[in-house]
Amino acid sequence: MSSSAVSAHLQRGTPAYRRATLALFCAGFATFALLYCVQPLLPLFAERFSLSAAASSLALSLTTLSLALCLLVSGALAESWGRKPVMVAALGLACVLGIACALVETWDYLLLLRALLGLALSGLPALAMAYVGEECDPEALPAAMGLYIGGTALGGLLGRLLAGLLSDIGGWPLALGGIAGMGLLALALFIWLLPPSRHFHAQPLSLRGLLGNFGQHLGNRQLRALFLLAFLLMGGFVALFNYVGFRLAAAPFGLSSTLIGLLFTVYLVGILSAGWAGRLVPHFGARQVLQGGIGTMLLGVALSATPWLGAVVLGLALLTLGFFAAHAVASGQVGQHAKGARAQASALYLCAYYLGSSVIGYGAGYIWEHAGWLPMLAALTALFVAAGLHARKL
Repeated sequence: MSSSAVSAHLQRGTPAYRRATLALFCAGFATFALLYCVQPLLPLFAERFSLSAAASSLALSLTTLSLALCLLVSGALAESWGRKPVMVAALGLACVLGIACALVETWDYLLLLRALLGLALSGLPALAMAYVGEECDPEALPAAMGLYIGGTALGGLLGRLLAGLLSDIGGWPLALGGIAGMGLLALALFIWLLPPSRHFHAQPLSLRGLLGNFGQHLGNRQLRALFLLAFLLMGGFVALFNYVGFRLAAAPFGLSSTLIGLLFTVYLVGILSAGWAGRLVPHFGARQVLQGGIGTMLLGVALSATPWLGAVVLGLALLTLGFFAAHAVASGQVGQHAKGARAQASALYLCAYYLGSSVIGYGAGYIWEHAGWLPMLAALTALFVAAGLHARKL
């Protein structure tokens, strides 16, 4: 094999490109299934452990918080340890912790295991984004990133959907155990399919070097804008899905856990919009596609305020379509604007992303409990408007 062939980036349409994108699709699928399978179970946790809505959301918020904070460490270590080995170890440990979550009987132990699961998953998302940025040909990068984000959308969909279905059959322990088993299958496919890194260059572990990389990224105006967008958009998106289950379980809707889980089929539009948005960027520019996604999210929030189930479902679909389009574009831009140490740049982006999920996801629950559904939606609308105005600076 020639040296040029070895050093070539992955080109769209080649077998290696298809294997890599399918492997990353599986990784994104497993990560989000394990992470978000608790979302339709929050009303069950509140009933089983006598919790408030905001307290039950800690099953998700603590996981995303530990993931966000540990991303900074795992992203830095991956600059020295490589991509695939760390991703395999992270996903394997997360699956084991997911099975353990199904076996506990107290709320405190469940929260502890969910926090550890977030720590384990921190070794995957930033590395997957960095792998795409390093291994894919620049022209293929938006589409490859869109496929990875599509995998996260499918994982989020099936994780929530199956959790709702399994919980009606055997309670929340069966739901959590079943999702962890599905993650093990995705892990096996990931190990088999993902080609080894060819363009990764290890850096020696150095605290000064790691801090220097973080300083370089935070000093980049374009990257700072992307980090803030991740915080606002992800926070608002997760917050609405955290509490819509409480809203739809109560009068006048009165939906069961299975039917609430079925609402997450709107994630199918996220799978489509993530890849579609990546292909639009070369034609219209990142800023325009981002603003279009945010505008679609605002329309979705408006429809979610109505008392009609059909309008709420359509609103959730539009919110999902707009969010995954905006996220696919923003995450792809991180790889393009980072000047080296891409795993750390991706880690900072995802740290902001999951901090938004934790902080806004929990804070919105406080508004929901003390003021109601419409005031909570008004607060989310303000966040999305701020994000749209901020996207103009890109």
